[in-house]
Amino acid sequence: MKDKGGGCGKEKAVTEERFAECMQAIANGDRDALKEIYEEYLPYLYTIVLGVVQQRETAEDVTSDVFIRIWNSAAKFQPGSGHKGWLATIARNMAIDELRKHKREVLMGGGGGDEENDGGGIEDFSEQETPSEGVEDEVVEQLSVMEALDRLKPEEREIVDMKVLSDMTFKEISEILQIPMGTVTWRYQAAIKKLRRYGYE
Repeated sequence: MKDKGGGCGKEKAVTEERFAECMQAIANGDRDALKEIYEEYLPYLYTIVLGVVQQRETAEDVTSDVFIRIWNSAAKFQPGSGHKGWLATIARNMAIDELRKHKREVLMGGGGGDEENDGGGIEDFSEQETPSEGVEDEVVEQLSVMEALDRLKPEEREIVDMKVLSDMTFKEISEILQIPMGTVTWRYQAAIKKLRRYGYE
């Protein structure tokens, strides 16, 4: 580690090289390095998870678990593999696992109650996500967006979430979903056309 402050250098942007340094620091037990990754990529990973599970509270729980997985998997990270894709793959796989777990609980007659998700993550999302004052217009706008997105096919909505909300490239989406880039762009364009028909720009 080149940083003298013991961390991986919050003052610098998280480039591929910087991310690799952070992973090495995390593998050595540096919590400050994990905090840097957390602060930089929380919205990015949350959006990916939410796009899969489609439920805010579940997405919050899974996203917390993603950072625990990052902590435990830091030593396995291979530099040069594209860290954003690596993070997105972890988040998406964990979200899919959560969906499968929920389906098994339903089939077995379990309620899948929130008692099992008592936190255990790095930060308690439920306490910090409280509505601010004067957000009526924003809520109405968000509801209209959600209604429009609900009209999309699941595979279309997932791509729109990744492209628009997570600002990912078609190439990154293609690699994460493991489908041809042409399919990604075709589904995205089809989704945008649907949204425009429903009056959402």
